[in-house]
Amino acid sequence: MGRTILYLASDLIWATKIKSTADELGVNARPARNADMLRARLGDSDVAALFLDLEAPEAAWSLLDALASEGAAERVRTIAWGPHVSTDLLAEAERRGAATMTRGAFHAKLPKLLVELSSGDDKV
Repeated sequence: MGRTILYLASDLIWATKIKSTADELGVNARPARNADMLRARLGDSDVAALFLDLEAPEAAWSLLDALASEGAAERVRTIAWGPHVSTDLLAEAERRGAATMTRGAFHAKLPKLLVELSSGDDKV
């Protein structure tokens, strides 16, 4: 099945979209709603990437901090997405080491991101 993709979604709509798209593509995607859940997932899965919804910035920062404290920031690709008008949040996510994209771009690229990242393709 490939490597696992973790995600933090600010609402049920995004969580359902990510999980259902992953399921359709045969990709293992699991939620990571807080730092403890992230640590557990890192311990029991081969995690390729972490998707962060910047509509939940405090939770996103907490997960980025936990990723770094676990020494996993180098091996887990992090992609944060948010509204195109939230330039401050997108800039902060980049400063913390995440690749960023607008909500529309993330939505459009989600299938490709899931497949390529779970297969270990670092070109995404």
